Amino acid sequence: MKEYSGLEIAIIGMAGKFPGAADVHAFWDNLANGVESISFFTDEELAKEGVDRSLIDNPRYVKANGLLENKDCFDSSFFNYRPDEARLMEPQMRIFHECVWAALEDAGYNPDDEKNKVGLFAGSTTNINWEVYAHLMNRKGYVDNFSVSLLANPRFIPTRISYNLNLKGPSVYLDTACSTSLVAVHQATKSLLLGECNIAVAGGVHITGRSRTGYMYEEGMIHSRDGHCRTFDNTASGTVSSEGAGVVVLKTLKNALKDGDHIWAIVKGSGVNNDGSDKVGYTAPSIHGQLEAILMAQKWAKTVPESISYIEAHGTATKLGDPVEVEALAHVFGNSTEKYCALGSVKSNIGHLDAAAGVAGLIKTVLALKHRQIPPSLHFQTPNQQINFAGTPFYVNTTLKEWQNDQYPLRAGVSSFGIGGTNAHIILEEAPQLPDAAESRPYQLLLFSAKTPAALERMTEKFRQHLETDKSGAFADIAYTLQTGRKHFPYRKYIVCSSPTEAIQGLAMGKSVTNVEPVADKLSYRKVFMFPGQGSQYVNMCYDLYASEPAFKEEADRCFAIIKQLSGKDLLPVAFNEGGVDAPAIDNTEHTQPLLFVMEYALARSLIKWDIVPDMMIGHSIGEYVAACLSGVFSLEDALWLVIRRGELVQKAPVGAMLSISVSPDALRPLLARYGDVSLAAVNSSSLCVVSGNKEAIQQFRAAVDQEGYENRLLRTSHAFHSCMMDGILDQFRDVVNKIPMHPQQIPFI
Repeated sequence: MKEYSGLEIAIIGMAGKFPGAADVHAFWDNLANGVESISFFTDEELAKEGVDRSLIDNPRYVKANGLLENKDCFDSSFFNYRPDEARLMEPQMRIFHECVWAALEDAGYNPDDEKNKVGLFAGSTTNINWEVYAHLMNRKGYVDNFSVSLLANPRFIPTRISYNLNLKGPSVYLDTACSTSLVAVHQATKSLLLGECNIAVAGGVHITGRSRTGYMYEEGMIHSRDGHCRTFDNTASGTVSSEGAGVVVLKTLKNALKDGDHIWAIVKGSGVNNDGSDKVGYTAPSIHGQLEAILMAQKWAKTVPESISYIEAHGTATKLGDPVEVEALAHVFGNSTEKYCALGSVKSNIGHLDAAAGVAGLIKTVLALKHRQIPPSLHFQTPNQQINFAGTPFYVNTTLKEWQNDQYPLRAGVSSFGIGGTNAHIILEEAPQLPDAAESRPYQLLLFSAKTPAALERMTEKFRQHLETDKSGAFADIAYTLQTGRKHFPYRKYIVCSSPTEAIQGLAMGKSVTNVEPVADKLSYRKVFMFPGQGSQYVNMCYDLYASEPAFKEEADRCFAIIKQLSGKDLLPVAFNEGGVDAPAIDNTEHTQPLLFVMEYALARSLIKWDIVPDMMIGHSIGEYVAACLSGVFSLEDALWLVIRRGELVQKAPVGAMLSISVSPDALRPLLARYGDVSLAAVNSSSLCVVSGNKEAIQQFRAAVDQEGYENRLLRTSHAFHSCMMDGILDQFRDVVNKIPMHPQQIPFI
């Protein structure tokens, strides 16, 4: 594995909504296939939207924009908003709720986990009109005016989402115009390194509310004359306004590696500055300002320019902006006879996302690193005459290209420059090659939950389809993420399976949904360990656990060693028989009782090691000794000595038998009155009892209950436990017990 400085930041999750792409996976498909996601409208569509005919007929009116579909859709109940609140909520705030949630799920982190201190750094586009519109919509006053302002003002996006999703790290709103979202990522990385949070979410959103409408082209301004963004091309005339949102989830690389996170890419370094007055005007770009930001990022990353083989440019395709950007890069990279660094701009695919532009370019580049391919920058044919590519290492990449570098890890730079001069540049590196997933248990538990039954069905069906199409994920890792990296909701499903194929089959069968009702009283969720008594033993009981679970084997071996030390008996071969054939030795009470104790104790201790700790316990017969030992009444050595001596004494008692009967205690008592040598040994439920006595008496009793029509079965025991046939050993056992120190219980047990 590569060596790192300790200042690197891992990108462990991503989410976004872009023109023509509802998520980052669809986004990559479009990029790789060279799809332009700008929408062009017919005159009829424009007229239907209310565009004036004089505008439609104006030759300077460009009938295009980067339209985000379904931006009016929002699952208000999922995020615990009333419908009237959701209608008043600023659209960027709605979209960003969904993106942050999706990104945290992609990262595999539940914000409700107290170990996760999640920071949120975000920005958006100013939307003055919406607040006025929201107050007009609220004329009937269903929501108070102060609350309307909080819902309608995008400045409250980070803090409202932090409140809604329970994010407890810094929650910061930024606005540096077009560079907002990349500056947000920069600020998030510094917050992680300062320890203000251990997970950070950063990004931006730009939703204008425009639908199928265009714009007026003005010579020399930022918007394109024909609706196409031709970055670095000689016919470039500007970019196209678009809508979208994107976020990344960040964590220090050191912690991401330690925690086994999925890593998309690494942030090696970043730089942010402002041009100051070193330019021709407030809105103009500055060569010096841009190159200083890039140099700052490279210095922080400790990388040399020649190790960077791709630059995701700001690339607005303006006559002034593109030449200044390449000139600044040329100053940083220096002269070169080799064209080793590709240039591209996501704006040629999706237009300009304003406050979300930087994170869109970042996500594009992270996906390129992940797939080890550089997607094409569209609409480039002839280099801009104002750009001198000669003598530089740069070339504009126009086809999907395999990304390789024999000398360095794959590295890229991402630039975003805001109107007003705030420049941001980030150096990315490919994710480290992680070791293969360790061997895990043969069976996995897959957990699913949702807020409604319909949502749960959609989720499990989508998961089933994913397993059918993507076989790359480690199955144990998938199960772990479903268990620990998801918020748990009331409607739940689970499946236990050994492979994706088995999971697909199980999910296709449509296992029933369980509705777990929320209960305020935590006592309703108490965990109880229940330990059975003699009669439940069999050869190779718990053998799979012993063979596959180190925690269980460690505890069982400890018990076997203590038994051998105390009694000289080696019970391991009695418990586990390779052939799996029942052996009489396990039914000898002097073996049965300590073996049952060992298995029950080892299983309980394994569960406790896995943080499944009982709130209370109950035991029957030998199971009572396990409960007492776990509760601290006996030490393990003393408990095992008691069980060994108990088993030996019982073994010496007269042989007998036990019979389980499906009968109520009241119905059983008249039958017992006829047989003096038969005792009521246990009342297991209102309709299940156990009787005990000598073999002949039990046989006669069984014939009687058969005749009465009661179901029954003989238990696998050698003696008549819990009957008067045990009276002969009581004095000797009392002497043993009196020598054992007892302590107050730590866990209640019955």
